[in-house]
Amino acid sequence: MKVLDIAFSCYPVTDMPRARAFYEGILGLTLTMDHQSDGAHWVEYEIGPATLAIAIAPGLQPSPIGCSVALEVDDFPAAIASLQAASIPFQFGPIETPVCHMAFVSDPDGNSIGIHQRKPSHH
Repeated sequence: MKVLDIAFSCYPVTDMPRARAFYEGILGLTLTMDHQSDGAHWVEYEIGPATLAIAIAPGLQPSPIGCSVALEVDDFPAAIASLQAASIPFQFGPIETPVCHMAFVSDPDGNSIGIHQRKPSHH
């Protein structure tokens, strides 16, 4: 096997309308695909060269301790203020490291999502 790229990252969700309100309404992501079949519901958002999906499917369970995706933002303080204004729960941060600013929040199912901005010297 030769792995060429990461095809997508996926967060399991339990309530698709509630999840879409968060990912589209709070995070501002643009829907690029919405597909239902065989008891599954799959939604995708293309972000730069990557794809973030949310899904309801057999065997997928949300988890606050699973893998997480960090979303690169153009204005970290504004993103944090927007999340705080929407009363989105923070898991930790915001913090500053030598190379970035980051915080992790929870989606409506408790999945961990990073909000991230690289410092100009680390692009």
